[in-house]
Amino acid sequence: MKLKGKDIIVFGLPRFDSKIESTNYTVAKMLARENRVFYVEHPFTIKDYMRLRKGPEIAKRKGYFDVTNDAVIDTDVADFKVIVPPVLLSINFLPEGKLFRTLLKINEALIRAKLKRVIRKYQIKDFIYINSFNFHYPNLIEGLAPKLTAYYCVDPIVVPFDARHGGISENELLRKSDLVFCTSRQLYNNSKLLNTNTYFVPNAADIRHSQKALDPDLPVASVLKDIPKPVVGYFGNIERRMDYEMLEKIIRQNPDKSFVFVGPQDRSYIPDWFFNTPHVYSTGSVPYSEMPAVIKGFDVALLPFKRDEVSATIFPLKLFEYLGAGKPLVSINFNDDLREFTGDSVAFCADADSFTEAIEDALQNDNEEKRQRRIQIATDNTWEKRVDQISELLANAFSNK
Repeated sequence: MKLKGKDIIVFGLPRFDSKIESTNYTVAKMLARENRVFYVEHPFTIKDYMRLRKGPEIAKRKGYFDVTNDAVIDTDVADFKVIVPPVLLSINFLPEGKLFRTLLKINEALIRAKLKRVIRKYQIKDFIYINSFNFHYPNLIEGLAPKLTAYYCVDPIVVPFDARHGGISENELLRKSDLVFCTSRQLYNNSKLLNTNTYFVPNAADIRHSQKALDPDLPVASVLKDIPKPVVGYFGNIERRMDYEMLEKIIRQNPDKSFVFVGPQDRSYIPDWFFNTPHVYSTGSVPYSEMPAVIKGFDVALLPFKRDEVSATIFPLKLFEYLGAGKPLVSINFNDDLREFTGDSVAFCADADSFTEAIEDALQNDNEEKRQRRIQIATDNTWEKRVDQISELLANAFSNK
């Protein structure tokens, strides 16, 4: 039994106009196929506002920040609306303690005051509240009387900015929620210690989008135009989770191949050799809408995350995007769960030598049968199927309240 005809308020970590695809926003939007969903995006703080005040992010939200404004932003889905929270105090720099938690309550009260107006205007009743990994505001929903509460845990809390207060806040959410969804088995195991009503719902992909790469008439993205073949490619954030030590060995072993990294860069984590190696190409960010054209230009797709306790909790969206585009994929063996969902279609490698062998095998021995097998696996792991699973869990919990 799927959830139908209900009101849902989702408080998400990503903003609605984020350039990067997110689990949080995708799931919220798809729940709106059969329900009325209000997506509360991550608030801007005073510091954010001052830094971005002349940019398009603030201009796009002009007139929506006022705490007394009950207007919502319409989207291309009729029953999916976006709520812009008021600008909040910048408090994350404070040490954990009474002062921080007191100011946090003020920030939560400001968002809550706006939500009350929206709830009144749209006559929202018996609603479901989902905190979609916005652990920064664990008690936002207090006093708003939802029928059901859920927490969606999509990543480990690792970045220092998040970890300063995030661990304590997330534990509050885990304990107080009626049910919890986790995107990896390791996150599931950790969360279940605090909430027995926890479920493992792995990430998926927008197959309809990634399969545009299969269109013979789609031109390869212009950022790949002058890069020599063969191309071993990665599409996504270039940041702390990547195993730069193993990558360097792999890249040194394969001077005849172009290693292309398409996405935003966090330079504080990227070593110098990455920018000084002739056959490494870093293109910068490309809109998600151009993802199929980028992946079409890859001869082999790459997942280079390091194997550690953090990566054991990662279930990357791009896994099924690559497979949905039919591309051979070679990955570091960073999360053992992934074999369960990919069978023998992905080469998971423990060292640089085996990685190099897998790249060469993909270039020399790929065929139509293997390609169709990858596409089928992606088809079995769509967002439609994952959201149906979440919808059923929510419906069952709602009916039992």
